[in-house]
Amino acid sequence: MSIAEQDGVVVATYANDPELLSQVLRPYREHCQYLRTAVLEVAQNQLPTVAGDFEIGESCYIDDTGHFNSVEFNICYNQLIYYLIAKSVQEGLLPALRGWTLDDFWRSQLPDILITDFSSRFKRTMRGTRFSGSVSLTEVVRHDKSAWWKPLIVLHTSCRFWDEPGGLSVGKVTIAIKNPV
Repeated sequence: MSIAEQDGVVVATYANDPELLSQVLRPYREHCQYLRTAVLEVAQNQLPTVAGDFEIGESCYIDDTGHFNSVEFNICYNQLIYYLIAKSVQEGLLPALRGWTLDDFWRSQLPDILITDFSSRFKRTMRGTRFSGSVSLTEVVRHDKSAWWKPLIVLHTSCRFWDEPGGLSVGKVTIAIKNPV
């Protein structure tokens, strides 16, 4: 981790962690492991943001469309949010997840981390081979167990993907984490 001041705000940067990234991508088929690097930043009194570089050698489900599409958007988003959550757990960055260990994350990654609302917009056509993306947490809400529901953590996020020629896709995604520790 490195700490720097940017425009009067202290920002902690967590460099790419290849070992953690490899573990985060383990559930994906090898040809669908698109995220190559990920760097997490946390500005003072803010929620974490992760930025990453992607490479899609070939589509996992269709002949080459020549552009970044909604299925790839979703896969790339998933890979970034999983990394953001795993790194946040590892570093103790989110109070709502402070009781978690990485073992809790690995156990919950597929069955308990769910997209509940997904919106994407393709503003300018992007090529789908090499590009960058980011996911920012905008709000974290923990709902403790009650007579009406089981405990739940809700993550509100915004994301974007872009390439050098100027392509741009943006989105808002809500994540629910069931069975938080």
